[in-house]
Amino acid sequence: MRIHIVDAFTDRPFAGNPAGVCLLDAEDWPEVAWMQRIAAEMNHSETAFARQLPAGDGADWEIRWFAPLVETNLCGHATLATAHTLRRERGVVGALRFRSRFSGILTTHAHEDGSITLDFPAAPGTEVPVPEGLPEALGVKPEAAFRTGALGDLLTVLPDEATVRSVTPDLNAIADLTRREGLRGVIITAPAPGPGLEYDFVSRFFSPAEGILEDPVTGSAHTALAPYWSAQIGRNGLTGLQASARTGLVRTAVHGDRVHLTGYAVTILDGTLHA
Repeated sequence: MRIHIVDAFTDRPFAGNPAGVCLLDAEDWPEVAWMQRIAAEMNHSETAFARQLPAGDGADWEIRWFAPLVETNLCGHATLATAHTLRRERGVVGALRFRSRFSGILTTHAHEDGSITLDFPAAPGTEVPVPEGLPEALGVKPEAAFRTGALGDLLTVLPDEATVRSVTPDLNAIADLTRREGLRGVIITAPAPGPGLEYDFVSRFFSPAEGILEDPVTGSAHTALAPYWSAQIGRNGLTGLQASARTGLVRTAVHGDRVHLTGYAVTILDGTLHA
């Protein structure tokens, strides 16, 4: 079986967010424990497994995502990596429909310039009090906090980009907080410092309870970031910079209850899985 490592939401190697991609030939899913072991072995924030569906099934492929410790409900960068791999390995062009277990049908569109757009459900936030212990865990008090519904994240707004970049979180405290609050992870975000930049807002994402200390570029988090910043800035088409060490850009556009996320991907490694 082939396995691929793809850097997503970047147009150059060793940036963006790396994901494992396994295209399965079996008609049925392998054991969950096996997929979880592969994800742990890859030790990227996500590894995607996809199997082709028969014609007339309502979708083209079925997809599942695994973090090092758990199966996850939604992943943007690993879906982008999978669509990129199908175009590269199988010659698939145009639109692809992925059936997911928790997020319905997810459509990807491959463009002539090499970019890929993901059509994902929007996750608008509901403002909540800042959870107890979060300011201490981050080392800064958020200006506002929002729960993101089924996405399961806490979106927290900080004063400016410099503050977002300077945060050195207590990851054990973040893990305890997310378990206590029933969250997947914590997003920190702020507006870009001024006009004329290639991005409109910045963010970072932490999910240590799922084995993701800091995710390099989190596509799914932008399903909450896009509605929030579009409302704040008063413009639909925006670009988010995830200010991790690797960095990556996500172009966003809100379409009702859907969000379009667009980015590039680069294959880093093709290998054979012997296990």
